[in-house]
Amino acid sequence: MDVLRPALININGRLYRRNIIKEEHYEEEEEEEDLSYMGPPVSEDLAEDEACDTISIEQTDKGYRCAIDVPGVLYKYIIGKKGETRRRLEFDTKTSINIPKPGVEGQIVVTGSHKAAVSSAVTRIEVLIEGFRKKQPFTHFLSFPLNDSKIQEGFLSFKDEVLQQCSEDHGVEGSIFQNPAKLHLTIGTLALLNDTEVKKACQHLQECQIFIREITGGNPLTLDVTGVEYMNDDPAMVDVLYAKVNMKDKSDKLQVIADRLVEHFVSAGLMVREWDRVKLHATVMNTLFRKDATVEDTDGPGRQTKSEREAFDARNILKKFAVYRFGEFKLNSVRLSQRYSTDCSGYYTSAGSTNFS
Repeated sequence: MDVLRPALININGRLYRRNIIKEEHYEEEEEEEDLSYMGPPVSEDLAEDEACDTISIEQTDKGYRCAIDVPGVLYKYIIGKKGETRRRLEFDTKTSINIPKPGVEGQIVVTGSHKAAVSSAVTRIEVLIEGFRKKQPFTHFLSFPLNDSKIQEGFLSFKDEVLQQCSEDHGVEGSIFQNPAKLHLTIGTLALLNDTEVKKACQHLQECQIFIREITGGNPLTLDVTGVEYMNDDPAMVDVLYAKVNMKDKSDKLQVIADRLVEHFVSAGLMVREWDRVKLHATVMNTLFRKDATVEDTDGPGRQTKSEREAFDARNILKKFAVYRFGEFKLNSVRLSQRYSTDCSGYYTSAGSTNFS
């Protein structure tokens, strides 16, 4: 970590420096976090100085109380191995921390005699949660569906022709092709850890309808899917091959919508920005789909560890199908899609959506 540019965590509008810490992992036990980086125990004399106005703390007959929403899957990080993390937090801040039972969604309630103590405990809990939340696998993703019948037909023809002309090339075989019913453009991924967070994401997606319709003029976007490209430096060792998707009128409306969506969800704290601009691509071949794989991706299950992932030689495919036309269609929605799911159409189950028109 660059000490002049430390990692920062935004908690309720306040920035906290994230110092390097040691994490220990215990088999079949809760994970424990070293809390020493968060400072010494709170002094009762700092009540007014340390109380954070952005945290809602209520005064009670016995002192002060604050309830915070935390997804149940993250409770274990506050409890720690054999309850050590919670006990350390309670000792350092002179508070009591009540955590719902495993499997029960609820609120973590912090109580204490002093407002500053409660505020400090809550801040420490939120910093812990923020750190461990980033380690959770994503559960949903924003997508532009490309499973139009014409595009599916063009994709299946592409698959047949590739297998006929390039099946002798290393690693090229039928199982690494995308499921035509799940053709899509991924805009960004989200880790939504309970129903409350899913509902929040759906509400934010509906809010985006305003600027989406301003950009589209309230009309579907006509997209042209033509040509293929790869995602790494060596065309002889490719893991992902994708179809190129462009606006038929050559405008950048689709790109603008995608970038604005990411901007909105990042601002809402529901998505982590990975790139300055969204790379719009439609996966048509992915080695994670290989039948002998063990890793799962948004695009489907597999059984192969990442270290064993077998690339394929795409040189002939890139040469012969450089301008292959999958087709064109009218895109009229963006969806909040659920990972590892399938609806009645064969596409990913939608937790929410908004239309362009």
